[in-house]
Amino acid sequence: MHGKNDGMGEEFKRRLGVFDVFAIVAGAMISTGIFVLPSVVFSIAGPSIILAYFFAGMMVLPALLSLAELVTAMPKSGGTYFFIERSLGPFVGTFVGLAIWFSIALKAAFALIGIGIFVKIVLPYSDPMLIKYIAVTFALLFVLINLRGVKESGTLQLILVILLVGILVYYIVTGIELVDVKHYSPFKPGGWRAVFVASGMVFISFGGLTSVTNVAGEVRRPGKLIPLGMIGAFLVVMILYLLSVFVTIGILSPSEITGSLTPLSDGARATTGKLGLVLLSLGAALSFITTANAGIMSSSRVPFAMAKDELLPKLFGRVSKRREVPFISVIFTGVFIGVVILFLDLESLVKVASTMMLILFFFVSFSVILMRYSGIVAYKPLYKAPLFPWLQLVGMVVYVIMIVEMGRVPLLITGGFLLVSLIWYLAYSKRKYVRNSAIIRIVERVMSRDIKTDRLSDELREILFERDNLVTDRFDELIKRAVVLDFEEKVEFEKLFEKLAEIFSSRFNLPKEKLFKLLLEREKESTTVIYPFLAIPHIVVDGKKKFEIIVVRTKKGIILPSSLISKDEVVSEEISVEPSEVKMVFALAGTKDERDFHLQALMAIAQIVQNRNFEDKWLSARGAEELRNLILVSERKRKSR
Repeated sequence: MHGKNDGMGEEFKRRLGVFDVFAIVAGAMISTGIFVLPSVVFSIAGPSIILAYFFAGMMVLPALLSLAELVTAMPKSGGTYFFIERSLGPFVGTFVGLAIWFSIALKAAFALIGIGIFVKIVLPYSDPMLIKYIAVTFALLFVLINLRGVKESGTLQLILVILLVGILVYYIVTGIELVDVKHYSPFKPGGWRAVFVASGMVFISFGGLTSVTNVAGEVRRPGKLIPLGMIGAFLVVMILYLLSVFVTIGILSPSEITGSLTPLSDGARATTGKLGLVLLSLGAALSFITTANAGIMSSSRVPFAMAKDELLPKLFGRVSKRREVPFISVIFTGVFIGVVILFLDLESLVKVASTMMLILFFFVSFSVILMRYSGIVAYKPLYKAPLFPWLQLVGMVVYVIMIVEMGRVPLLITGGFLLVSLIWYLAYSKRKYVRNSAIIRIVERVMSRDIKTDRLSDELREILFERDNLVTDRFDELIKRAVVLDFEEKVEFEKLFEKLAEIFSSRFNLPKEKLFKLLLEREKESTTVIYPFLAIPHIVVDGKKKFEIIVVRTKKGIILPSSLISKDEVVSEEISVEPSEVKMVFALAGTKDERDFHLQALMAIAQIVQNRNFEDKWLSARGAEELRNLILVSERKRKSR
């Protein structure tokens, strides 16, 4: 929330709402995909490009729903990079992070050039370099807006998207009465193959879906608002795409569509004259503006997140204390976009950006599979993608096919990008990396190895607390520092009590023998077996303002002598306790003045063990730290911030 002394930001304030999310996603999608691309793909598939847009949208769904799940579990700035790095590790994270930044920034540059192209319709000029100068000017403007803060940038995005959607609705309403059904025949002149080829070409139209995940750390109630905003934006944009293309085909002749790079503007001119032409050209310019603004906003968060993970120099993680903006990352992204606009041929690079987007979608789908199967107890998305894992697997196959269809040049350039990422990772990042990823957790589970580090689980746990706006209470703090004992074999209750007494002795500085006697007497007085699976031995010790908890798991149970199991003391008379059924123990010890907290701790434990499938998760947890995290992330009543 606040920058450290070195200027590195831990995270930003959550200022964006659901309409901001909607605007970022919709604004990043509505661009060349609808204002320019229809004329290009019409020559391939004819009127059936309507189906091409529909199929492209369906192909996006696996990535969209997977992103919605990941972002509700890990709403952090850096978004898609963050998910993939945590699930697939630092090398893939380095490659994907750079690829995300590169492709989004490149799309923003392309959109900025589009502004110049459409400005030329309204204000004709002859010097082709003016297009680039206009684009660079707008790039500078958006950098300045983003430097003022994400809320200001998000508000501008919302206003622009409302205007853009209004213009498209006006075009559809005024044009739909003038469509000529003869223009839709023949509907599939190139057959189904042409439809699928066109689908691959318009797939880039939905690339803006990932933009909002990169600013997820700045969204209020991200677990609810981000999926709602993403899915809402997808549905609205899909409807606008289909209806706009339908109207354009119905108004213009085939030759008019293929002979223009501004088909919607030409369609508006045919329906409402110069007013329609100017209005749709304005709409196109607005779409390019929203894409460019969203591109700078979201892509600049990727270097910031990578710098926090030490995959890029710390410089990129510096945050303005006043505006809470990663200003170095924003400026660097703006400079890169300006260089691309002025000096590079974008045609091949746009194909590379499309290829990288497909690779990104592949890894997003793969990440959900890995996170679900990793067994990390702190992975608790508020939304889960349906049809798991078949939805993700089908998506991955489709994305691979489309990547191959992109051609040799984009694949070679992407391969070179992968090589550069590998060199950078080996030279700079590898020696600094200590966190385990989800894929490592899966390997460890298969190979039955001890977990070497639980930094990922701890990090996900902290994200859950931040996401749900919860305050860590005293019970949480005690669990964080509690001794967690994990026994594979059956344990005699006296040996367990001896171990508990030894640990309590070191914490309270009291004789071990006295504590053992207290535990034994308390158990003989009335059993502390609450129900067959759980026991809570608890004692009162001398002193003031002291309280400790010890957590125990015994996979094969505790051997309790039948003399200590009093059926009358069990919560329900219907429950009988076998000597080896108790596999979970919370041992509590505190001074007399901690009686109130003692009751609070008992209440917290009761709520935790009532979580769905808690017993199964308890028995399947891998080691002491995962048991600790399972307790900490289980649902119970806590204070909110």
